[in-house]
Formats: sequence, C-alpha cells, structure tokens
Amino acid sequence: MLKRIGVEQLRLGMHIHEFCGSWMDHPFWRGAFLLDDPKDLQTILSTGLKEAWIDTSKGLDVDGGTTREAVAAEVEATLAQVEVSSKPETRANIAQEAARAVKICAQSKQAVASMFHEARMGKALDVGDALPIVEEISTSVMRNPGALISLARLKNKDEYTYMHSVAVCALMVSLARTMGFNDEQTRQAGLAGLLHDVGKMMIPPEILDKPGKLTEAEFDTMKSHPAEGHRMLLEGVGIGELALDVCLHHHEKVDGSGYPDGLAGGEISLYARMGAVCDVYDAITSNRPYKNGWEPAESIRKMAEWSKGHFDQRIFEAFVRSIGIYPIGSLVRLESEMLGVVIEQNEQSLLKPMLMVFFSIKSNGRVPPVSLDLSKPACKDKIVSHEDPAKWDIRDTQALWSGLAVTPW
Repeated sequence: MLKRIGVEQLRLGMHIHEFCGSWMDHPFWRGAFLLDDPKDLQTILSTGLKEAWIDTSKGLDVDGGTTREAVAAEVEATLAQVEVSSKPETRANIAQEAARAVKICAQSKQAVASMFHEARMGKALDVGDALPIVEEISTSVMRNPGALISLARLKNKDEYTYMHSVAVCALMVSLARTMGFNDEQTRQAGLAGLLHDVGKMMIPPEILDKPGKLTEAEFDTMKSHPAEGHRMLLEGVGIGELALDVCLHHHEKVDGSGYPDGLAGGEISLYARMGAVCDVYDAITSNRPYKNGWEPAESIRKMAEWSKGHFDQRIFEAFVRSIGIYPIGSLVRLESEMLGVVIEQNEQSLLKPMLMVFFSIKSNGRVPPVSLDLSKPACKDKIVSHEDPAKWDIRDTQALWSGLAVTPW
C-alpha cells in the first residue's frame, strides 16, 4: 500500500516510492528506493522536503499517514475549484499554429543559446536582444497557447536549459494573459520567464548534465544558479526589476522552504510566484539527463498535491485554467474504453476537451482516428483517467494532435 507521511516519520528499512515535490528539490536522481543508508536519511531531513510516499508492501510501515485514495480525492477537490472563463476565446487552428510554432521554437532556441553563451563568456545581457524573442513567442501564444507550449515540452536532453527558457517564457505569457494582465505586464512576464535560468550558465556542465545522483556539495552548487543569474542580469543592459526578481526568487515556496532566501507567502512577489509554477511544470514534464518527464496531466495532479505548501493557490488555479486539467498532448482513457489524445481545450469546461480518439482498449488495437468534442450535448462519453503512452506503446501522440512528427530542437 502507498502511504504519504511526513519526512520526520521516515526510518531505515522503509521503501520510498517517491518524494512529494519536484525532483529539483532534492539530490536524489531516483524516486523509488529502499532507505537503508543513514546518510541518505540525514540528507532527506536536511533538504526542506516535507513529505514522502512509502510503499508498505516493500518496506516498513508506520502508524498514521494518508493513503493514495485519500490524496486523489483531495486533488480532485482542488481541481474542481478551478473556475473556467464564461466567455470563450477565438483561437487559431491548433495544427496550423503548431506548424508555425515549430519554426518559432527552433529560432528562439538558437537565439537563447547564443545569448546565454555570450553571457557565460562575460558579455552583458541586453534586453534589446531578448525582447524580439519574447514578442515572437507571445504572438504564437496569443494565437493558440497550446501549440508552442506543447511543442516546447519535447526537448533534446542536451539542450534542456535553452528550450526550458523558451517554454517558461510561453507559460508565463499564457498565465499572465489568463490573469488579465495588460500587454506590457504580459511582455515583462514573458521576459522574466525567458531569463529566469540564465544563472545555469555558471554551473559546471559536469553538474548541470550529470545523469545520476548529485552529491550534497553538487546540489548546493546547483542551488546557486538563481543568485548567479541575478548577478548576471544586474550587469546587463535594460533588465528591469521584475526579471531580476523572478530570476532570484523562482525557487521560493509559499511555506518558506524554498531558496535562496526562504521567503514565504506575500514576501514572494506576484511574478516570482508565477515563475515558480511555470518553472516547475515545464521541468517535471521534460526529459532530463537523469530522469524522464511525467505526462502533462499527471504533472498537473502532482502539482495539485503540493500546491498548498509549494505554490500560491490562486496562481496555480489560474495556471490550470491557462493549460487545462488535461493539457494538449495528454493521453486519456474514456468511459467507452477508448484512448484519445487531447487536441484542444474547451474554454467552458476543463474536463471536456476536444480529443482525437484512435485506440480501442477492448480490441487492444488502433482504430481510424476521429475527433470527439466531449462538450457537445450529444456526447455521453467522458474521461475517466490519464494514461502513460509507454504503457500502450504509443509513440506518436504529437503527430496525433499536431499533424507533425516529433521534432528535436
């Protein structure tokens, strides 16, 4: 049985199934392992992690804790609170925007890579170099946010930092738009997202790209990137306070357990709280040198589990409105025992997106793809769960929602 407990309840002999939080918050590259090393226990207690899942069928049990079923009910209650817009927006066709977004992603990645490399070599960052990238990304997001955001999630592991910056820029623009920001505020949010991780240019590659567990010293070095980035931006040209603040504080948490300053609640600026949500979502949905990303819908549910201590609840709910409970590209299982890929959000019901249905569970095989709008009154089907494509050996979800082959950047 899986049980969520406080880390202070951990004992040697317990089997850790996973930590309650992003793997960016701790130096363990693996999520599941038998806790049999006192040093590992001490490291866990010193990281600021609050809770962990244990598997009582593989290790010691403990009194108390919360079962997986109870947590799932909490998550459903959290997501059920998310209100949708009463006024649907007109969006560009997802496939058409995906074709444009491929070019924007490729060009933006190259521009960010050049800008960051020059910063590493000592050249001052210039807002004049960054704003055209933000404008291109923003324009695509305004036409259809799902296209570029979903494509940017598919990163080459070796170029993660650059595409992560592109993705967080797009997510910040989409979130700002959902929260009703004006054009200049949205532009500044996008700029902050683009530059938030520039400090990683000062992290040694052998640590940044390490495929295994970081030592405590290496983890401490990794955690220096917000301060390093802040220093680099201070030396830049035309970089405003908003981008500086998001760079320095996007790893702060509302319960005060984040870094570098341990800020809590309202001590963290609105934009830094937005940056925290966008940064974590893209990080946990992306493949990294040491870990494959979670599926988009699973990531939303994981974040809902952590939201009360990690994120600003109001901002998290706005984020869910901006990308959906089942983001574009999510593989979902229907009550009719069919599988489909989410191809478009429904502005009036986050639980009823547009799907491309293509697989029959009953016959365990593909069927001719057909679009299905779950929001139509005549449609009696509904989503019962999200699914892992690997479980079904499905490798073409991107092609199903966008019409494009998987494109490494």
